[in-house]
Formats: sequence, C-alpha cells, structure tokens
Amino acid sequence: MTTLLCDADGTLFPSEEPAYAASAGVTNRFLAELGAERSYGPDELQAMTNGKNFRAAAQELARGYGRELAGDELDGWVAQEKDVVTEHLRTVLRPDPAVRDPLRAVAGRFTLAAVTSSASSRLDACLEVTDLAGLFDPQRRFSAEDSLEVPTSKPDPAVYAFAGERLGVTPDVAVAVEDSINGALSAVAAGFPTIGTVQFVAEGDREARTAALHEAGARVVVRSWAEVVDLLG
Repeated sequence: MTTLLCDADGTLFPSEEPAYAASAGVTNRFLAELGAERSYGPDELQAMTNGKNFRAAAQELARGYGRELAGDELDGWVAQEKDVVTEHLRTVLRPDPAVRDPLRAVAGRFTLAAVTSSASSRLDACLEVTDLAGLFDPQRRFSAEDSLEVPTSKPDPAVYAFAGERLGVTPDVAVAVEDSINGALSAVAAGFPTIGTVQFVAEGDREARTAALHEAGARVVVRSWAEVVDLLG
C-alpha cells in the first residue's frame, strides 16, 4: 500500500454540520423558488443529501419539483452556496491533533491525497484552517465539482477514478477513507478498498452509520484516525 485517498468533509474535519447550517439559507431560498411550501432545517437537509455536493443536491431537489436545472442558473446557485459555506467554515474549523498527528505519522510512508465532492476553494480553505494543507499537496487534491471536465458528485465514482489516474495508482496500492454512504459507494465503485470512519459521527448515530458503511462496501469501519494508522501497520 502506497497511497491514502482521503475524503474531506466529515473525514478530515467535522465540517458537515456547520456546512449544512450555513447552506440552509441558500438552499431554502432555492427551494422557495421551486415552489416549496416550507423551509427545511440543516439536519433535514443533511439527511436528504449527505455525501453529495450542492450541485448534485440542487439538481435532485429540482427534479422533485419537475424542474431540470443546468447552465447559468445552476452555476449561480452553486457559486452562492460555495461562498457562504466556505466563509463560515473558515470561522468555525480548528486544527485537531486527533487528525493531524496520525496523518503526520504516516505522511512519510504514504502519499496523501484528498478526494472530495466539494469545491476546490472550500477544500483549500478547510485544509488551511485545520493545519492540514502541508500534508496534501495542491496537485493531490481532487474535487468532483472542479477537477472533472463535467462536474459531478459522489456516489458517482468519477472523482476517484480521476484521482487514481492522475496519481498513477491502482486499487492494489491505494485505499480510500470515507465517512458517508455516498462517499463509500463512490470509492468502492471505482474499485478502491475502503475504510469507513465514524470519528465525527454523533455517538448515538455511530452504530447505524457503521452498519450502513459496511453495506456500502467498506472493508472495515474505525472510530478514529489513530485506528487507521494501526490498520496500516
């Protein structure tokens, strides 16, 4: 094994809950334009779209109202949501030794790459404020929103396939680490053995998430990055 393909949100940092909190205002304005009769809370939105980026979530929500979004209209909403969420995450995320120190311990033995559904600018900001940027070379950061010719989102395996191609690694030498069901499905569909993690999942939800990650194809599910290091030996 030479390479760790690391999901970002919910895996490298606890960004999913604050991201949905910041995104809710934009998402509810978007839903109101579609004809929604009520607003949705961050927890509801996360349950509906966890592991998908806003582009994919917006398209899915629009289809529920008989709309197909594309082009400038969709890009405008995506840009709004990205800016709001990125600025919020810059203010709430902090370095976490429970992530940073285990990753530093393996950085000399393994190539570390980030593989995310989120926009590159959001990923860069989160890595910066959590003191992880130095572990993930900019050339080893892959975004389903920005790196691909056609933007997509997990569970589509395209971003993992692209990362493997660019890094020159195959599933026999690279392993993915994912916290979400859609993320695990993406990595598994691309052929990469996958470690599930529940480090940032609420204690009361861990049992269900662990079972769901196994069902999605994760080989093993851990509770911390320290356990990932132990698995790598």
